[in-house]
This record gives sequence, structure tokens and C-alpha cells, in this order.
Amino acid sequence: MLSYLVIIIIGYLFGCIQSAYIYGRAVKKVDIRTLGQKNAGATNAAQSLGISIGVIVVILDILKAVAAAALVKYLFPQLMETDGMLPIYVSGASVVLGHNYPFFMNFKGGKGTASTVGMLFSINMMLGALSMLVILVLTIVTDYIVFGTLGLLLLLIGTTIFYDFGLPSLVIAILLSLQSIYKHLPNFKRILRKEEKGLRATIKKQP
Repeated sequence: MLSYLVIIIIGYLFGCIQSAYIYGRAVKKVDIRTLGQKNAGATNAAQSLGISIGVIVVILDILKAVAAAALVKYLFPQLMETDGMLPIYVSGASVVLGHNYPFFMNFKGGKGTASTVGMLFSINMMLGALSMLVILVLTIVTDYIVFGTLGLLLLLIGTTIFYDFGLPSLVIAILLSLQSIYKHLPNFKRILRKEEKGLRATIKKQP
């Protein structure tokens, strides 16, 4: 139990590394949470600060989940042997929670999509690559990244079931997916009102 508490703390602290917020404050002198979708996520960074910045934020948000999992694997090799992928699921979920609810930003961060991709990379490199492909294809087809995120969540749950990573891991995958859907409810509402900025509109806006 103590080991998992340490894993949760490690994941949460890595998740609190807010690249979009840090860039906005350090370079643009703005709080990105006051712009666009009002959060510190990669999509908002792309729409509010530019696609190139959004790509950098995506990469960094993926890497923080990968780095947290790598540290967990290094510190708890015995746990990895006895509990399978559960430590990685706990680490990944904690990174997402840290990203979405960072303590130093009044618990108002991003939505955790890129960090969930990083979690899948930590499970298997091919799964990580597949998750990025799913997001990219669905976003291009529908014009909205939120549908790409839904594909990612289905892949996460499907992977957990297919590889039989165990009930605790499946519960974590489902809870992660539910909180992601909850965080994206405003996006769905804006789509219904035809107010959501799509991929093509974001690209056209670029200088």
C-alpha cells in the first residue's frame, strides 16, 4: 500500500508540470486559462498560442507520463513483477489528475488527453503510436479533437480488456475515461451550439 502511495505522489507531481501554463506565463505573459477554452491543455494552447506551441505542449505532456512511469518501473521492479501493469495504470491516472488538478493553480489545469497517450506509451510503444493515430484520424475526419479523445478512451478500455490487465486496471481505465468525458462536456455542448472551433478553423487562423 505504501508503494502505491509513493506512485500516486510521483505521478501527481509529474502531472503538475504545466507546460502550456508555463509557456504562456514566461513568454506570452498571459494565463492560458483566460484564453479560448479556459484551460491549460494542449488543444487550447494550439488554438490560443499557435499550432506549433500546441504540438510542443502535446509532446511534453506525453513525456511527463512516460517519465513518471519510467521512474516507477525503476523504483518498484518487484511490484511490476507481482502486479503486472497496475503500477503503470496508477502512475498514469495520477499524472492525469496532476495535469487536470494542479495544486499550485487552484486545481484548474487541462483535460489529460496527451498524458493518457503517454500512459499508453508506457504500457507499450505500439499502443502509444496507435493511440496517436486514432486521435489524428478521428480528429481529421470529424474536425473536432474531442472525438479523437473518445477514440483514445475506447482504445484504453479495449486494450485493458484485451490484454487482461486485471480488474483494478480496468476500473482505473473506466474512471479515467469518465472523468475525461466529464472534462470535455463543454466541448460537446459547444459543438451542438456550433460554437466549437474545429481543426480546420484552427489551421486557417495560423499566420
